[in-house]
Amino acid sequence: MTETVGFIGLGVMGSALSAHLLAAGWEVAGYDIDAGRLAAHFERGGLAATGPADAAARADVLVTSLPHTQALRDVVQDLAAAPPGRTVIETSTLPIAVKEDARDLLAERGSVLLDCPLSGTGGQAKSKDVVAYLSGPADAKARAEPVLRAMTRGIHDVGAFGNGSKVKFIANLLVAVHNTAAAEALVLAERAGLDLTAVLAAVSDGAGTSRMLEVRGPAMAAADYSGPGVATSVFGKDLEIIAGFARDVTSPTPLFALASTFYAAALAQGRGGEDAACVHAVLRAMAGR
Repeated sequence: MTETVGFIGLGVMGSALSAHLLAAGWEVAGYDIDAGRLAAHFERGGLAATGPADAAARADVLVTSLPHTQALRDVVQDLAAAPPGRTVIETSTLPIAVKEDARDLLAERGSVLLDCPLSGTGGQAKSKDVVAYLSGPADAKARAEPVLRAMTRGIHDVGAFGNGSKVKFIANLLVAVHNTAAAEALVLAERAGLDLTAVLAAVSDGAGTSRMLEVRGPAMAAADYSGPGVATSVFGKDLEIIAGFARDVTSPTPLFALASTFYAAALAQGRGGEDAACVHAVLRAMAGR
């Protein structure tokens, strides 16, 4: 008998992850408030649920991939009507306190929430090039592992609930800095009259490379920020969470603070719907291009 997993949130990340589950032979009872996304999931071979509780009625393990805190609150409230004993793999990047509230509410209903954000862009999710930062109770982790194996290239068990988000915040701090550094380097290369394709090949093969240079460098070189990555508006939300986290633990983040100004500039220029590679456009404009 084919096992079923519930999947709530079928946006850029969720649609890619659920597609990997379908390809691995799982039945996926999916739900999204956007009817078009739900229809696309059905066309890929998924089951269309009428809501989070309906998805949970069909599966013991659920995955949530959500854009903001209110979405998680709404999902948890809907799960009040779901049977107990569910394991919910929460993959979104949200404040830890919000996830703790969701965990506590689900615990009252006999279910377990795992804090398990993923590291990678939407484009990387499509190629299964994302890793999971798994945190929470050991028995629930064991139930979640087969699902995570089917939709990621790696799982890092980082301990107690909340550690997954902490590791994701650190990872995204580095993404913000490295992405801005890649943009700065490519603007410098352009101003120097170099062939950007050759620069990418050479630098990516040396000590100066980074995943952001490799993943977003080609889009920056082409000045095309429309790819299936992470929208700057969404990443801007992540930056605010990271800044709050750093303040809470009283850790200085001067490079992150400087990098964040370029994302704020991109948003001010109306680039919220573009991939976060568009910080390259901000720096390029500063250079008169």
